[in-house]
Amino acid sequence: MFNKLQYISQGETAEKQLYNIHQALDAGCKWIQMRFKNQTFENRIILAEAVKNLCEEYLATFIVNDDVLLAHKIGADGVHLGLTDMNILAARAILGDTKIIGATANTFEDLLLQTKNGCDYIGLGPFQFTETKEKLSPILGAEGYVSILNKMKSENITTPVYAIGGITLENIESLMKTGVHGIAVSGMITKSLQKEKLVQQLNDKLHADVII
Repeated sequence: MFNKLQYISQGETAEKQLYNIHQALDAGCKWIQMRFKNQTFENRIILAEAVKNLCEEYLATFIVNDDVLLAHKIGADGVHLGLTDMNILAARAILGDTKIIGATANTFEDLLLQTKNGCDYIGLGPFQFTETKEKLSPILGAEGYVSILNKMKSENITTPVYAIGGITLENIESLMKTGVHGIAVSGMITKSLQKEKLVQQLNDKLHADVII
C-alpha cells in the first residue's frame, strides 16, 4: 500500500527545490511529489533527474506533478494529474500499467470521474485554507471528507484518498477518522525547523489505530 505521508516539493529555483527535497528525505519522507511550476522543460528535466537519483538513494517513491512526458522520459515512479491536466487514460497509454497515476479531486463528482478513468490514488481537497496553491477551490473541512468518503463506500470505490490543503499536526487525528488513507503536505515540512521530529510525529499519528 502507498505511503501515508506525501511531501509535495516547494522552491522557486531548481537549487531550492533540490535542497527542500533533500531535507524532506533526510527527515524520513518516503514519498516525494516534485511540483515545479512555470519552468522550461529543460529546467524541469535537470531537476527531475537529480530528484530521481536522490529518491533512489533514499528508497523513496518519486512522483512528478502534472508532466506525463517528463515522468516517462526520466522513468519516475509515476505522475500526479490535476483536473485540467492530461486525461488519465491518455497518461496510462504513455506510462503503462506499472506506473502510479494520482489524480486531484475537489468534489465527489471529480473523484467519481478520476477513479472511473483508473487513477491509483486521489488527492482530495482542500481541507482548509493554504497559501501553497493559487486559485484555491472551496474548502472541504472534516465534514466534507466524511460526506465524500461515505459516498465512496456506497459506490464500492476503494481507491486510496489523501487529504491535502492547509493540514496541521493537530488536524491529523480528526482527518484519519474520516477514513482517508493519508495526507499530502508541503509548507508544513518545508518551513519546519525540526523536520525529522515533525515527520516522526506525523507518521506516529498517521499509523495510530483510529477509533471511529
